[in-house]
Amino acid sequence: MIFATPPLADEDRAVLALIRDLKESLRYTVAQSPNRWKGSLRRNTFARALRGSNSIEGINASLSDAVAIIDDEKPETVDEETFRALTGYRNALTYVLQTHDDPHFELHAQVVKSLHFMMLSYDLTKMPGQWRPGSIYVVRDPGGETVYEGPDAALVPPLVDELIASLVPNSGVDPIVRGAMAHLNFTMIHPFKDGNGRMARALQTLVMARDGVLSPVFCSIEEWLGRNTEAYYDILAQTGEGHWNPDRDALPWVRFCLLAHYQQAATLLQRSHAMSRVFDEVAKIVSQQGLLERMTISLVDAVFGYKIRAGRYQQDNQVSDVVASRDLRRLCDAGLLEPIGEKRGRYYIAAKPLREIYAKSRLNDVRAGDPYEIIRRAQPKSQLILPGV
Repeated sequence: MIFATPPLADEDRAVLALIRDLKESLRYTVAQSPNRWKGSLRRNTFARALRGSNSIEGINASLSDAVAIIDDEKPETVDEETFRALTGYRNALTYVLQTHDDPHFELHAQVVKSLHFMMLSYDLTKMPGQWRPGSIYVVRDPGGETVYEGPDAALVPPLVDELIASLVPNSGVDPIVRGAMAHLNFTMIHPFKDGNGRMARALQTLVMARDGVLSPVFCSIEEWLGRNTEAYYDILAQTGEGHWNPDRDALPWVRFCLLAHYQQAATLLQRSHAMSRVFDEVAKIVSQQGLLERMTISLVDAVFGYKIRAGRYQQDNQVSDVVASRDLRRLCDAGLLEPIGEKRGRYYIAAKPLREIYAKSRLNDVRAGDPYEIIRRAQPKSQLILPGV
């Protein structure tokens, strides 16, 4: 027996409607974007998910480093173990996102084991791709307190099979709720020796990826969880009560996930509007200075603080290394980029005009409100108005 999907109250269904409206607005905004700008937003979002999920496990990297890892480059500032951990998670999450377009995909236990192997194959002592052989305890730093004990190892295979059977699409359960329950049950089963948290979050994204409403990279709440780690740990502790206890009510956990989805979608919508403003400003500069249109997206990336490397520029624009070097030198001569480092280690950052664009366009650090409070403040039968939409 696993944790059962709880019945939803009217306010929960109303919050789901708010989330769907936000995601529909985001889908429309992204669909109206130039293809290359859309790709930049997707890469930015993927990098934030990668960084957020791993930061929960104490595997930390800057956003710029996460983007470099997604681009299959090794940042100079990241140690070898962190690089391998982030690369493994990138590979697993890339596979998860690819399932969005595969009509023949089937989820089963071996897929879960394979994803785990992708994540942790850099350290065979963690038994990547194998169920844990014995007991497992979750110890919370810094005090070393044991906060959770998983079910007996003999129960892991049948519990995972039951979990997978519960994730059948078109089951009548909203994909957001289904994903939340996948995350909760996987975390509580704790089937692996290590990497259970990352796998649970990836599984939640996989369930959302199969929904098909929005590009799956925009459905992940891993960035939000990385920003709210303490609250994340607290709700899991409250739901599990220290040991395998599937009779517990999972509704508080589901509501926590609904809050996460709402606020993450609102952040992405704000971010897409900010990127649109930046794109327009950069395109204007490119036109005024008689530069090439293909230079625009790299300048947009530089505005948001990403390092521009010749290899990525060459790949994005399908030009030779000679042309890439010439273009980047021209952007430096135009006072838009600044070179850092020498030869193979050289990269480029935003110069003053681009930094000024960022200062004008940056997001305010104001998070979306609590959707449950929005529902409670709304008058009965009145139309709910989404803030900022």
